[in-house]
Amino acid sequence: MSTTERESREQSSIAAVEVEPDQEKATPDLEEAPDGGLRAWLVTIGACCILFSAMGFSNAFGVFEEYYLRNQLAGESPDKVAWIGSLGVFLQFLTGSIAGPLFDRYGAWIIRPAAVIYVFSIMMTSLCKEYWQFMLAQGVLLGSVMGFLQFPAMAAVSQFFNKKRAAALGIAISGSSIGGVVIPIALSKMLNSSSLGFGWSVRIVGFIMIPLLGFACVAIKARLPPRNTRLFLWGAFKEPKFVLLTLALSFMLLGAFTPLFYIPTYAVSKGMDITLASYLLAIINAASTFGRIIPGILADKFGRLNIFAFGGFASSIVIFCWDKAETTAALVVYSIVIGFSTGMIISGASAAFTECPSDARDLGTYIGMGMGFSSFAALIGPPVNGALVSKYGGFTEVSIFSGVMVLVGGIVALATKIATPKGILGRA
Repeated sequence: MSTTERESREQSSIAAVEVEPDQEKATPDLEEAPDGGLRAWLVTIGACCILFSAMGFSNAFGVFEEYYLRNQLAGESPDKVAWIGSLGVFLQFLTGSIAGPLFDRYGAWIIRPAAVIYVFSIMMTSLCKEYWQFMLAQGVLLGSVMGFLQFPAMAAVSQFFNKKRAAALGIAISGSSIGGVVIPIALSKMLNSSSLGFGWSVRIVGFIMIPLLGFACVAIKARLPPRNTRLFLWGAFKEPKFVLLTLALSFMLLGAFTPLFYIPTYAVSKGMDITLASYLLAIINAASTFGRIIPGILADKFGRLNIFAFGGFASSIVIFCWDKAETTAALVVYSIVIGFSTGMIISGASAAFTECPSDARDLGTYIGMGMGFSSFAALIGPPVNGALVSKYGGFTEVSIFSGVMVLVGGIVALATKIATPKGILGRA
């Protein structure tokens, strides 16, 4: 072998050694996630703060529904008022289909302008007096910007965890439950037992969120480098697992939000005090905190699809029993049970969608797309149930409709396991 050939081979070997680490960094996989550490848990806490502010406020809509029907919107029907909240939930998930891919492509910076606009929308809601004003501020603007907060936050948590991902997502999403305890109680107390009035009551809640969102903007970072990806990965709809999970969540969302919208109205119809009826939302969300964390921990052990499907089955059974809770004690117990069972649905869905992408850099896109396309069900569910209340004057038909929809979602979630290598009886 000539000297020139030997030198050429040595240079090629050196080049190969130098390129391999870069190639590994360019194609990170799920196994590289640290599954802990200061940075990972700071991201999780930041996501928890975002979900406290975003979904916590959204989960308090039952307080607004009951208050609007007695005050500013006293002449409107329950289903018309419910459109404000359902439109917010719909846009919250729909914009996630854009926010998730934007996070994958540009990183966590998109949270910062969204946080500013979110606080602005709350302040605008405090000034509203007419139906169209509430629809624009609390429905359109608030709902749209929530997706740009929560989905990048969940995607960031997913990048830092693999084996403990479901547990970490459960902890992050539990922020929505904690917010759903604090915000309804605070709002109910200020609206019904103080002289603050509607405007300042809502503004105070907005001021509480400012430091929480500020911390989240600093704490949340992307672990993986940005990826020059399309906003939508249409190839995902060729994957049976993703399609079935999206369908399952859609059915569940048709009925899962119904108690959050109507439990205070139902309780007042059974003779419960208005303030105490509003506290039922806090009880639901407090129980939902455990319903999001505990199943998340179990999902990492027994399978993320298994826990998601179980959440659908358990929630449907509880919703079927809604109109059997007639006394104050029964309503309190019912709120605890429904809170725990429905808490498994959102956290379970978030963890389940992370099973779909083969590249960790697509986590935000898959979660956003799955939640986004399921959001159409969240849009029509509460108003349909409101129409049933208006037509029949009771909640029996509501419990049957919502229970059946969530049950079908559980069945589809279980069927999703057929599209996995482990099959329907495996731990997936």
